[in-house]
Amino acid sequence: MKKYLILFILTVASFVTAYSGEIKLDGIFQGKNLYVQNPFTASGVGFCVFEVSVNGKMTTDEINSSAFEIDLSVFQLNIGDKISIVVKHKENCTPKILNPEVLKPKSTFKTSIINVERDGTIKWTTTGESGKLTFVIEQFRWNKWVKVGEIEGKGTTGPNEYTIKSYPHSGDNKFRVKQTDFTGKPRYSDEVKFKSIQPSVSFSPKKAENDITFTSETMYEIYDSYGNIVLKGHGNKVDVSKLKKGDYFLNFDNQMADFKKK
Repeated sequence: MKKYLILFILTVASFVTAYSGEIKLDGIFQGKNLYVQNPFTASGVGFCVFEVSVNGKMTTDEINSSAFEIDLSVFQLNIGDKISIVVKHKENCTPKILNPEVLKPKSTFKTSIINVERDGTIKWTTTGESGKLTFVIEQFRWNKWVKVGEIEGKGTTGPNEYTIKSYPHSGDNKFRVKQTDFTGKPRYSDEVKFKSIQPSVSFSPKKAENDITFTSETMYEIYDSYGNIVLKGHGNKVDVSKLKKGDYFLNFDNQMADFKKK
């Protein structure tokens, strides 16, 4: 009897698995609808999809066709709202979501305010965000834009306020914030300038065996003779004892220099 019961359970489980499947999409509402390519079942009778739900609620879309639209406007969603869509389908056939990218957050922010305080704290206010994306804070130093921090975006229309500590170098500084969405194209804030009154930094020795010491704390990068970055960080001392002997390039403060590892 026990043997037959186990066989029955396995048969039921197999039946459920064989006769249905689902595609689940989680994302952010961007104001656009989804389109589904809906093939016939393996038997050729009827279409593959038999149910669609949005945030747990059944849709009333006409799904008995080779292609149909999931109308999201009827769910009273706001731009930036989280959304979960489940498309259930029959066995041996798979529908295709034609435009799943419309649920991916886009970088749409605008900076209404951005400034740097005397201690290097960067503050900015955004409007128009339509999904949670990371803000990357960049500083222009050593003739390039360098990442100096990041913070998670709030993803709402705003206004949203952000604060992050930075470490300005001596003299004139320039900062900006950016987001990069699924398109791979970054979106930037306005650039903000800041003049630091801290003294210029120097380092020693020019020929180092164990440590390089800076006259005050600074952000730094060390490159080998092939242009590969081997060390980076922030502080007033850097341990170079494990570097191979040879010539190296050193970026620090707002300066570029070189030294020899003994």
